[in-house]
Amino acid sequence: MIILGPNRYGKAETRVVRVTRHGDAHHIKDLNVSTSLSGDMAEVHLSGDNSAVLATDTQKNTVHAFAKKHGVGAIEDFALLLARHFVDSQPTVHHARVAVEEYAWERNGDFGHSFARSGRETRTCVAHYDGFQAWVVSGLTGLVVLNTTNSEFWGYIKDEYTTLPETRDRILATAVNASWRHAATDGAAFDKSYENARQALLSAFGGTYSLSLQQTLYAMGSRVLNDCPEICEVRLSLPNRHHFLVDLSPFGLDNDDEVYFAADRPYGLIEGAVVRDDAPGAGPAWE
Repeated sequence: MIILGPNRYGKAETRVVRVTRHGDAHHIKDLNVSTSLSGDMAEVHLSGDNSAVLATDTQKNTVHAFAKKHGVGAIEDFALLLARHFVDSQPTVHHARVAVEEYAWERNGDFGHSFARSGRETRTCVAHYDGFQAWVVSGLTGLVVLNTTNSEFWGYIKDEYTTLPETRDRILATAVNASWRHAATDGAAFDKSYENARQALLSAFGGTYSLSLQQTLYAMGSRVLNDCPEICEVRLSLPNRHHFLVDLSPFGLDNDDEVYFAADRPYGLIEGAVVRDDAPGAGPAWE
């Protein structure tokens, strides 16, 4: 017997730039929004009956219309607004997932209307809503950090294929990809929470004397939970951006930890989660 399994559909990567003008001072919100809906959708798969389907083009239009009607504040609030609309307005839609990426812009000098694309990380969120309950995961990608010292790596397993030398002093660098789950969504101050969590990640990375990137990952996740009581779980993915000392001896030069080769691949990938022991159930939050 063949049956239809879990399914969803939506509009991926709707780009929307919202400009807010306060006199000569303008503000930009630059977003990439992806929506996914599920519910009473069996017949569209089994017989091609589209009567339960909210077209993906309509989802795109809704994103643009809501950016105009409601403005864009914290991306989590915008994602929840969209998710609740799709479920509450359509009887065949039982669950909505809205993912948002936000790209930062900085003011170009003192000009109120001129901006330069920021080199900061990309802010992210995913919101789920099923008609009764909401879940929000916030995060960031591409937060590039580097420590020039206070990092070691030694004592690991060695076999016939091991060539990596132990080190008591190395550069530790990574591009942090982090996501954190909010224990509740009602009354959440998402912008403040984001800045606090970001600062916790940076402080833990810079302030941890690292014997392994795994140790640093745990310190970073723990700092977020300690500093942000509204967050109950942190998931981190840390690609190890290796920096190798260059052998300058063929040129008659010493290299006293000064000149490195930055290798972009292959790279070690360290991943893990740090969770409060009383965290509420995650439901579909990580899906």
